[in-house]
Amino acid sequence: MRCAWTQRLIRRRPRMSGVDELPWGVRAIRHLASRCCPNRLHFNREVCYRSSVVLLTYVAYMSYHMSRKPISVVKAVLHRNCSALAPPAPDAPHNWCDWAPFDGSDSKSSQLLGELDSAFLFSYAAAMFASGFVAERVNLRYFLSLGMLCSGIFSYMFGIGKTYQVHNIWFYIVAQALAGVAQTTGWPGVVTVMTNWFGKGKRGLIFGLWNSHTSIGNILGSVIAAHYVETDWALSFIVPGLIIGLLGFALFLFLVVRPSDVGINPCQERAFRPLHNQVANMEAGSSNSEVDDSDITIGEHEVLRRGVNERSRLLGDGGDDKQDQDQAIGFAGALKIPGVIEFSLTLFFAKLVSYTFLYWLPLYVNASTTMGATLSADLSTLFDVGGIVGAIVAGVVSDRTEMPAFTCVVMFLLSAPMMFIYQRLSVMGLGVNMLMLVLVGLLVNGPYALITTAVSAELGTHHSLEGNSKALATVTAIIDGTGSIGAAVGPLLAGFASTRGWHLVFDMLILSDLVALLLLLRLAKHEVARFRHRRE
Repeated sequence: MRCAWTQRLIRRRPRMSGVDELPWGVRAIRHLASRCCPNRLHFNREVCYRSSVVLLTYVAYMSYHMSRKPISVVKAVLHRNCSALAPPAPDAPHNWCDWAPFDGSDSKSSQLLGELDSAFLFSYAAAMFASGFVAERVNLRYFLSLGMLCSGIFSYMFGIGKTYQVHNIWFYIVAQALAGVAQTTGWPGVVTVMTNWFGKGKRGLIFGLWNSHTSIGNILGSVIAAHYVETDWALSFIVPGLIIGLLGFALFLFLVVRPSDVGINPCQERAFRPLHNQVANMEAGSSNSEVDDSDITIGEHEVLRRGVNERSRLLGDGGDDKQDQDQAIGFAGALKIPGVIEFSLTLFFAKLVSYTFLYWLPLYVNASTTMGATLSADLSTLFDVGGIVGAIVAGVVSDRTEMPAFTCVVMFLLSAPMMFIYQRLSVMGLGVNMLMLVLVGLLVNGPYALITTAVSAELGTHHSLEGNSKALATVTAIIDGTGSIGAAVGPLLAGFASTRGWHLVFDMLILSDLVALLLLLRLAKHEVARFRHRRE
């Protein structure tokens, strides 16, 4: 019955011009299907739309990471030991080996490369909070498509710096800063669209599998950049820029943001949620985060009574739009959601560790071994392979135990000694390097992936919000924005620390990992107590 009320409420809303229009590609496919074989096609529309949403959001965020990865690969040729290479040909340009202005001393070069990372990451972190605010209030299909197009343009802009012989450091810093702003459109957009289509059941597993787009994007970005890095590194940026621009156009043509946009009842989402979560969502007036087991056996009469109460809250007096379940939430309101602050601060240190590996691992492998720039970049992809496994493992364990904070604490506890061991054993050969990189990637990226996906989605749809689905973009932006500040700080500190020895970089990473663990201890303790109570 409540679904019928929600449908009537949706029909009563004023339709905003250009906001709820069906994507052109979807309309074209519908038209062709009705003209070619109107009576022969029998398929589940909802399954088809869900599949398209998963595919489109997956390749979208994969391309975001693919376009931000080349800088970590190209660092190895922007500054290197030219005396160890064969002498240049007589007609070679003066910058045949490294690239001005990155061709100074080792310390100066590392500092400038660190500034490039910081230009991207600090602008990304600062713009992320505003991006979540905007994402709540615009059509996410336009939002994502425009962001992908701009990301491609700024990636292309960095690459043509070599083509047109630009040797001004500010050109590259500005290109990186603009790319950072454009890339903030990705995460709040794709997580919100996915949560619109998928409920809470097995969310950790679904998002764990889906979150592999981050690692796949890093791998593709590394492979593409490595292919061109020693011949023409401009193409290391230009090719990913073209790819993300084309995928952005595909997203504009086919992405369906919400089930209601194509006539699918949004109440069907409840089929994916445990019954006690449904009851908790109905009891919007309650501030408790837990539901007593007796609520599971609640009678039909009581469900209908509570549904009437919820209906009155949804419609308000006179149908006030402020009571609408899709009302945007403010920054302060999002911070009041239990767990948002703890997970945001934890992600600060988790992304500090992950992004330091992301931006400096190829250079570390190149500096600590005899491998060249191309092989170092290829080897560094194993860190992302481990990250794919780690995201899935963390998601599955979180689903089964319903203890995401405890899951993160255990992985943080294991990753600290694993990073210490890797730093000591990385010089022992290719085989040891490969194995250790997979293990470190698994333990470092597992908690990071869990917090940015399943945890963010869970907090963004917390029952205290009374079904306010639009809050998700703000919650996601707060958590990921705070984490992005850590992602900016890590590579910057690594640029300074690496000039005094790589062991200082690993000490920083291990310390950050332990701080992240401490920040989640209170939530983890609460989860363990609740788990024991359920078993008893």
